Parts: sequence; structure tokens; C-alpha cells
Amino acid sequence: MKRTRALAVAFWALALPLACAGPATGASWPERPVRLVVPSVPGGGTDISMRIIAPKLAEFLGQQVVIDNRGGAAGNIGAEHVAQSAPDGYTLLAVIASHTSNPYVMRKVSFNLDRDFAPVSLVVIVPSLLVSHPSLPAKNVKELIVFVRARPGQIQFASAGLGSAPHLMMAMFNNLAGLEMIHVPYKGAGPALVDIMSGYMPTMVSNILSSLPRVNAGRMRAYGVTTARRSSAAPEIPTIAEGGLAGYDAATWFGILVPAATPREIVVKLHGAVVQAVQDPQTPERELSAFEQRRRLQRALEDLPPEQREVLLLRLEQELSLEEIAGITGSGRETVKSRLRYAMDKLRARLQP
Repeated sequence: MKRTRALAVAFWALALPLACAGPATGASWPERPVRLVVPSVPGGGTDISMRIIAPKLAEFLGQQVVIDNRGGAAGNIGAEHVAQSAPDGYTLLAVIASHTSNPYVMRKVSFNLDRDFAPVSLVVIVPSLLVSHPSLPAKNVKELIVFVRARPGQIQFASAGLGSAPHLMMAMFNNLAGLEMIHVPYKGAGPALVDIMSGYMPTMVSNILSSLPRVNAGRMRAYGVTTARRSSAAPEIPTIAEGGLAGYDAATWFGILVPAATPREIVVKLHGAVVQAVQDPQTPERELSAFEQRRRLQRALEDLPPEQREVLLLRLEQELSLEEIAGITGSGRETVKSRLRYAMDKLRARLQP
């Protein structure tokens, strides 16, 4: 994990926007919508963070910024797509920490960060949470270690994918605690969190953007923050080190890249827009609003009568993916689909004379 962090720091320190190659041909850019490829399915921290800054980024660029989710292979599928895209500034990549570690944990990675991409900007560095389904007997880090240690090779943990930051963070936890757990990789944090909340999977590490709203809604238990210091977003949650695993310290980060041959002028202009979007005073307010919106939706779904709940689900379907709805309701994806079909049948019956 220390090596991964060092690689990430070195990457961003050496690869400055002004060093990007390419002719300055982007004076009129952008003239049409810009596509931001998020290399994960909806509902994870990468997806949430990019959707938070996308509206403000669009405002500064003067064109719509469209989120394009392409999850799988710990972010490699999305990265490969962008690496092969035209270097015209209209296809961006939301780069994640695992992109720097994938070459060291996977047999084959078809792209090279230094060769195939030009860095635009770091967006955010975030801590993660070690979480579980509330039914797991362990109530804190020490109890979790004792619980897993008594069941070597029997307890599973989920991750956002093989070689992803959550995978490596859990591997680090197991290594420091001397535990033997079974890794179950998913195609992103969103589906993994759904299975944690449903009780299908017992535990995982997930960044605070995607996990804290579920913890606050009572859908998951948080054992600790992965960083050495507590998070200001949840100061009541102790660090994993405070919980009993000395020396544990890990964080993840998200940034934006473009294909390597993208004109320098476009990269510089995009860098400025990203910095403005991230530093805009309204950005943290939108982030808090996203957390609060999920909590309100959770409470609304719990408090509404069954028929009204189905109508609300139908309205949510128009705005969110099934995975996102499942994350809010705590139901599995198939359960959501079944409930939506039931609600639609009821509405059709009401409309019939």
C-alpha cells in the first residue's frame, strides 16, 4: 500500500499539465458536450465524486459534461476505452488509485499511464470505511479480528474489483491482523455495497463518499476510518488504528486524465476548469446535499405506505440506475426490478376504465 501511494504521488508530482505534448489547437474547445468516463458502475465513490463536480465543470466549460459509466477490471475497461479514444478533449477519464497499482497486481494491462495519458488534475483524496452488515456479531475492530481469526478461510470480503483500492486496503487489513479471508471481487463498489446491505456479503472497505450515507441510514455498521486521522465528515467514527490495528493508514484518490496526444491548450484549459469546479464554495455543499438526499430518500421509503413507496420507486427509476435505487432502499437489484414491475402493473390497472 505504501508503494502504491508513493507511485500515485510521484505520478501527479511529475506529470504536470504544462508538460503535456501536442499542438495548441484547442482555442475554440469545447464546441460540443464532453464525455467523462467513470471506470466503475453507478453508486461508488468515483461515480459520486464525478457527478458532484460535473455540473460546475460544465458551467465553467460552457458545455454539458456527460457521465459515461464503464466499470470492470478494477477500472481497466474504462481506462482502455479512453486510451483508444480520439485525443480531442471530448473524452476524459476519471482516474482512480487502482490504475497506478493494476500493473503490479495484474498479469496484463493494455495501457500505460505515462505513455497513453496526459494528467489534468487531482480531484479529491478521500478516506474509506471498514464496514459490515449490521447483523455481523462483531461490534468493533477488535471483535471483528477475533471473529475472523476464529474462522480462518471461511469469512468473505467484497471489493470493487481485483486489484482495486478497496481490495488492497482489505488485503492490508488482513496482513496486519494476521487474518485469512476469501476475496470476492465485484464490478464496482455499488453492487458490492448492495450485497453488504442485503447481508449477502459480510464485510468490505469502501470509500466514505459511497459508504457513509448507508452507515447513517443504519444499513451498514462502520468499524473504522482507514486513514491515520478521523474524518471531519464522520468525526464520531474512530480510525482502524484507534480500534486496535496499530499502523493501519490508507486513503484513495480520484483525478482526471485525457488521451496523451490531447493538445496542450485543451489540457491547460480543462485543468483550470477542474480546479475551479473543485474549489467552488458550492461543491462541498452539493456533496453534503448528496449525503442528506440519500438519508431523506431512505427515511421516505421506510415511512411511506406500500402503494406510495412503489410510486416513489417508479419516479426514482426515471432518474437513477437500478443499482443506485438498490443502494438507497437496501434491496437487491432483482428485488428492485420485481417491485418496479409490480408498481407498473398496479398503475396500469388504475388507468384502465
